[in-house]
Amino acid sequence: MSFEQTISANLVDNGKLLDLEDKNIGIEELRLLAASDELSSVEQLYLSQNQLCGETIEILCQVKCLTNLTSLYLNHNIIGDEEAKSLAQADLLKNLKCIMLEANNIGPKGAAALAESPNLKNMEIIFLDSNPIGPEGARAIAASDKWPSLKALHLDSTAIGDDGIVALAESEHLAQLQKLYLCSNKMGNAGAIAIANSPYLKNLSALSIWRNEIRDEGGKAIAESKTFLNLDRLYMSLNLIERPVRKIIRGSDLAKRLTTLVMD
Repeated sequence: MSFEQTISANLVDNGKLLDLEDKNIGIEELRLLAASDELSSVEQLYLSQNQLCGETIEILCQVKCLTNLTSLYLNHNIIGDEEAKSLAQADLLKNLKCIMLEANNIGPKGAAALAESPNLKNMEIIFLDSNPIGPEGARAIAASDKWPSLKALHLDSTAIGDDGIVALAESEHLAQLQKLYLCSNKMGNAGAIAIANSPYLKNLSALSIWRNEIRDEGGKAIAESKTFLNLDRLYMSLNLIERPVRKIIRGSDLAKRLTTLVMD
């Protein structure tokens, strides 16, 4: 099957979705994609699991035909800091509302480049899960005012730790955030207390902090939080909170307001 036939076979939803996930997309295919003038209707592009890195990302960044693209899925590739820097400067991202970068090799410098990108002002959802951005990457995100439309921030398994989580909790630039995902980050009491007492996270409707290292003090802070007045869903299983404090959380005013509470 030619690449043109692959595009035709995977262009669905009246031309709004192009699914090229795990299709062995390489340099030549991306050059053909860049040269196409028939994809202006595409709003969602899936390029996951194609081993994209280096020159393939450079070519992707030069694509001009996807003028209505709002969602770009690049998860499970080999995108590192240099590729993230290239993406951050690409006009391709200017209309994006969602970018999926889960399970790549993006570190602190790549996260900082994305955080400072002038092209992501319309972005509402970013997935950076399973990238080693570390505390430095989290601090770069916290310090940035370039994502004013951000509603959902996915940072599961990013090694940001308490330092990175405290920075996020203290960021005035995240005041519009509605969903925050921080699973598997070795968050302890310091991070939990910072989130629970944050003056900027009052619009959160969903918070996921499961599989961390939160103990009783952090659990009590969450139960007593005045920040979480709008919280609707809380996922906090697989922490180190003892049974008596878990009982306190379940009987709290917070728990009564929630529609979903997932806890051991």
